[in-house]
Amino acid sequence: MKETETIQTHSADQEAMERLRQLATAKIGPLLWRYSLPAVIGIVVTALYNLIDSIVIGHAIDDPNVIAGIAVTFPVMTLSGALGMLIGAGAATRISIVLGQKDKPRAEMVLGNALMLTLIIGVVYMTCFLVFLDPILRMFGASDASLPYAREFMQWIIPGMVLINLTFSYNNVMRATGYPRKAMLTNILGAVLNAILAPLFLFGFGWGIWGAALATDIAMAITAVYVLSHFFNPASALVFRRGACRLRWPVVKSILMIGMAPFLINLAAAAINAVMNNSLLKYGGDNAIAAIVAFNRYVTIFVFIVIGICQGMQPILGYNYGAGQYGRLRRTLFQAIGVGLLVTTAGCVLAQLAPRGIASMFMQDETQIQAAVICLRYSTLCFWMVGVQIVSTNFFQSLGMAGKAIFLSLTRQIIFMIPFLFILPGFWGLEGIWCAFPLSDALATIVTVCMLLYQLRHLEPVPGSK
Repeated sequence: MKETETIQTHSADQEAMERLRQLATAKIGPLLWRYSLPAVIGIVVTALYNLIDSIVIGHAIDDPNVIAGIAVTFPVMTLSGALGMLIGAGAATRISIVLGQKDKPRAEMVLGNALMLTLIIGVVYMTCFLVFLDPILRMFGASDASLPYAREFMQWIIPGMVLINLTFSYNNVMRATGYPRKAMLTNILGAVLNAILAPLFLFGFGWGIWGAALATDIAMAITAVYVLSHFFNPASALVFRRGACRLRWPVVKSILMIGMAPFLINLAAAAINAVMNNSLLKYGGDNAIAAIVAFNRYVTIFVFIVIGICQGMQPILGYNYGAGQYGRLRRTLFQAIGVGLLVTTAGCVLAQLAPRGIASMFMQDETQIQAAVICLRYSTLCFWMVGVQIVSTNFFQSLGMAGKAIFLSLTRQIIFMIPFLFILPGFWGLEGIWCAFPLSDALATIVTVCMLLYQLRHLEPVPGSK
């Protein structure tokens, strides 16, 4: 019996190593497709969580203020996602690089430390959100009319935030260790559950806005159990080992340094939402805040597709960088940039041609729809460039170049967007807020491309490589 178990374990180890070996040997095009397609499907399905909630709530509750209420919860949700990405993206990237160096024990140490960090940080921020919820929502632009809706939604969604972080964090790690299809199934499972439960709770049971939040909590609880069970399975490429969850500063530091780039992207997005919502409230009222819902939900679909491409690209880049195969690294990058550019160009064109149809998906009030049409037309003028900027920024993150990834993460949102949000409305009012988007997209992309071209000419071995 013991001999049979040993043979099965050896066979599972061989299969896991073969998955990783393909990252260094398989043809780039099919390999990128094999990793990116499940990631794209999975992350787009993930985007449906918020999309479904927005559509269902917008049509189930006959009060225009509910859309503005949901809008001011975006920054809080974004901040939660930022803390999840701090751990998940950092762990997935570090694991890919370490596996490329053939150091499986160190990779499992990263796996265990990531779990403890997610739980500790999750408990801390959930407590802060619950204690200071009303001031936080006010800071992000809630008015007297929209605050009750925002508060009700957040009071029910906050307890499920740590489950969301666990699911998305370990979904990234699952993909990075050679299981892109299983990672996709994780996201599909949660989205399908949410798509069933949200309409049932709102239309069937009449539970109101808190029903949509509860549907998300239940879906995430089930998917969190599913994704974590993968890493307790002895047949997986990496598993939770006894002692690996004990926090070690060098491991924690390596996770946080790499994860800092996507964390700051989301943190900056939350800051921008706070500035923007308050500016929108000043220059356009709750209708303008509601208009940003249509823009955010629409562009999120295309951005998530590009992020899915980046998630598929990340283990290939990280593994080959760790292995010193720079030719494969460059080919992977250029193919990913090409696909990302096509995706965001399609999003730009569609928004220019059919803004009213997009806006009507999320709201019923005619005044809000007209505001959303103007928002979409202005804000997406340079959206076609965003695919290049996102993929290029993720290139630096995938190679563990935390400082450069962090800088590029901040160019669009902090260096360009926030100053524009303060300056342009003084000249053009509400239209100045919408114009801040294309100007930031264009300038950030120019900076990113310049840094990328320089880096590709000066690639060096990963520090600490054997």
